Amino acid sequence: MTDIMTPAQRSARMALIRGANTKPELQVRRLLHGMGYRFRLHRRDLPGRPDIVFPARRKLFFVHGCFWHHHEGCRVGHLPKTRQDYWKQKFATNKERDARNLSDVITLGWDAQVIWECEVKDVAALSDRLRALLGPPGGRVKK
Repeated sequence: MTDIMTPAQRSARMALIRGANTKPELQVRRLLHGMGYRFRLHRRDLPGRPDIVFPARRKLFFVHGCFWHHHEGCRVGHLPKTRQDYWKQKFATNKERDARNLSDVITLGWDAQVIWECEVKDVAALSDRLRALLGPPGGRVKK
């Protein structure tokens, strides 16, 4: 199948894709806030600029889109049929960077977790997971 857009049109369309404040990220933030948790966003001093950070708890979350971060086993994390060499390289680079960022923040003493876009759809399961990882909301956390 050939692309119906010119390279300039495709480039303009791809430039509109956001790296922060994505729909899945906003949904997770809304859920956490509704549960009573308070957090920081996109800390530039941490590797990979984690999406959601709990400094007092030393916990952070990366919210990954299933397509862009090539979620294995997810129907959205598939390989496009056109320009497969480009996409294979793109996904490999993204996965490499994700693994490096996760390893780097863990080395710095943070408890890091990845929340996938497809996990956001099951709100009950996600809220149970978040509550188990974070403990009770509010107040100071004892170390």
